[in-house]
Amino acid sequence: MTRYQHLANLLAERIEQGLYRHGEKLPSVRSLSQEHGVSISTVQQAYQTLETLQLITPQPRSGYFVAPRKAQPPVPLMSRPVQRPVEITQWDQVLDMLEGHNDKSIIPFSSGVPDIHQPSLKPLWRELSRVAQHNLGAVLGYDELAGYRELREQIARLMLDSGSVVSADDIVITNGSQSGLSLALLTVCQAGDIVAVESPAYYGTMQLLRGLGIKVIEIPTDPDTGISIEALELALDQWPIKGVILVPNCNNPLGFIMPDARKRAVLSLAQRHDIVIFEDDVYGELATDYPRPHTIHSWDIDGRVLLCSSFTKSVAPGLRVGWVAPGRYHDRLLHMKYAVIGTNVPATQLAAATFVREGHYHRHVRRMRQIYQRNMEIYTCWVREYFPCGICVTRPKGGFMLWVELPEHIDMVCVARQLCRLKIQVAPGSLFSASGKYRNCVRINCALPPNEKHREVMQKLGEAVKVAME
Repeated sequence: MTRYQHLANLLAERIEQGLYRHGEKLPSVRSLSQEHGVSISTVQQAYQTLETLQLITPQPRSGYFVAPRKAQPPVPLMSRPVQRPVEITQWDQVLDMLEGHNDKSIIPFSSGVPDIHQPSLKPLWRELSRVAQHNLGAVLGYDELAGYRELREQIARLMLDSGSVVSADDIVITNGSQSGLSLALLTVCQAGDIVAVESPAYYGTMQLLRGLGIKVIEIPTDPDTGISIEALELALDQWPIKGVILVPNCNNPLGFIMPDARKRAVLSLAQRHDIVIFEDDVYGELATDYPRPHTIHSWDIDGRVLLCSSFTKSVAPGLRVGWVAPGRYHDRLLHMKYAVIGTNVPATQLAAATFVREGHYHRHVRRMRQIYQRNMEIYTCWVREYFPCGICVTRPKGGFMLWVELPEHIDMVCVARQLCRLKIQVAPGSLFSASGKYRNCVRINCALPPNEKHREVMQKLGEAVKVAME
């Protein structure tokens, strides 16, 4: 964390605690510089950060004052999806959005791409170059079926932070988290089976299930605590559900971290009904608080949790390095990998292993947690400033996704089409439901730097929503 960020956080805490009251004048730049032993430019940067967050306001020739407190928009209520098995729709809309990502003139607020332009990634780029130059035989040859062993050893060490104790032999490397989840589902399920999911749920997972011919039952989900265990149990009593897909840490799109007690409760429920848990932990490393939260997998004693994760969100999607800890299904999943995918690309595995081993990964993730937290605060302020009244906004505990719920009559599918003409792409909420619910919601990618260009985009988005309300 830089000095100005540290100072900005300190001042924000004092404002939150009431040490600086609303409307009160803040210390001068010079006095803060002397008090904290930092340069005047550092204090000015800190004040600019607080101004962007709308915590303070400048007054010409008078200094900075604590801004009047604005009411925070409420958090969305528990979702209420149709609680019966359905076939998944929305593929045409997802395909249109994916094709739009290739148009460099479009501003992709719809994407799930992390910030890949940070200097903390430079060691990885150097290692990729070195691997290509000095490990030609390994790069151009076949890899082990389970994946490069040193990488699996490094991942096993990383998983200790989430409470999971595994060895390299318990891990299978995949081409990203989506690839891992696909193999996990192919290992356990067949076409026509039913799988339960949180609602809303990531549209990539939805379309993966559609492609495999698996039906979905959406379970009500709370934006603070996660899937309703009571509703899940009721569904398990009514339907022959094979498993449940959960993103309990820094959920996409709602941003919650499921409390540990509820993680253990859902695992206990899975044991009683003898179903599988497909746990997606791709955002877990980006939790705002440290140490990072435990996975459900960390309490699994009978191998029924298939943990899927990757470096896609914490580092870069182009690495195409993910992994599965498949528990009791290890041999079946490895066979499925051989049948469907084969071996992985060696170059990115070699580079990723070194990136983790030499400590660069932890430094990068620490940096990104802070950046995404600040980004989220700024984007939430912009939503509050530019969107109409009557909205609900999530309070993400990590990751970089913001979910906004608008009044019921607003159709974000139509708004998204209008914004495309302005070269702005957003993800309407209907993509995150098997049956097309949540048309009045939108997911925003806060990994995009909160600069002036993106502020103007948020303003245009808010204006488009206001027009749709008329």
